[in-house]
Amino acid sequence: MSARREYSVACLAGDGTGPELMAEASRAIEEVAHMHGFRVEQMHVPFGGDAVRRVGHPLPAATRAACLAADAVLVAATREPALEGVKADLDLTWRIMRVRLTRTRADLAVVSALVPEASDLAAERAFALAASRRAHVTAVAADERWNAAVERASARWTGITVERSSAETALMALARTPGSFDVVACERESAEALSSMAAFATGGPRMVASGRLSGSGPGLFGPTHGSAPDIAGQGVANPSGMLLATALMLGEGLGERAAATTLEGAVVDTLRDGVHTADLVDRGAAKTTREFMDVLLAALPSTRTDAEFTGVGA
Repeated sequence: MSARREYSVACLAGDGTGPELMAEASRAIEEVAHMHGFRVEQMHVPFGGDAVRRVGHPLPAATRAACLAADAVLVAATREPALEGVKADLDLTWRIMRVRLTRTRADLAVVSALVPEASDLAAERAFALAASRRAHVTAVAADERWNAAVERASARWTGITVERSSAETALMALARTPGSFDVVACERESAEALSSMAAFATGGPRMVASGRLSGSGPGLFGPTHGSAPDIAGQGVANPSGMLLATALMLGEGLGERAAATTLEGAVVDTLRDGVHTADLVDRGAAKTTREFMDVLLAALPSTRTDAEFTGVGA
């Protein structure tokens, strides 16, 4: 029998709706880990405003140590200033942003290098990701170093269609038809604009998640929205962006891609079935955060597509 796969994740909830969203992400991690035969030790450590109230500092030494020791870091409050300290501690060299638009079924990834030295690594990951998706890379670049990295990766990955575009042309195309894109490989300077255009070009529910990764150490994952302090504690926060970030962490951070696919599929199916929190409801009854999650967790078995061993023994 193969050894059981075990991981550790540092969970940074922060303030606002962060604790509520992290609680639901924790439920999702436990369930998909059980389904796919691995374990995740979740280290919930003080962070941001919560840490200030508890220990008097937004980023305590124990929290920094937990992040460095973990296999991945999951954060709910991605606009918390203390997060800059976490980024500085981790050797983050490349980034992936995932965008899913439920109404148009658009699903794309934007991959970029965070430092010039990681151009080859980021380009390689973009092509590897495309190979597991729809085998299409849109290369957006003006920099020769990035262009050369894309050329080298393209030579190693046969069967991947490569389309080259300027940032301006790509932005216009994303505004009109985001669903025509698969993986966008671009320079750091263009990544935010391209992913934002894809997310907000069309109406309907959208999920955007970000992952900053290292060549060797833990990566940092989270949604791109704010912590919404005005609705904190009301149980009405939309957890879909947080759950997409959790799926991204499972797949890219822990290498558990089957579990990531299961979770992401459940999120998409739940939204398509009309199960919405208050921010997505114009009229009629909305689901609470917990009710949304209850429906989603019940849907997980139906979105599983692999044939791995089911369950973890006690």
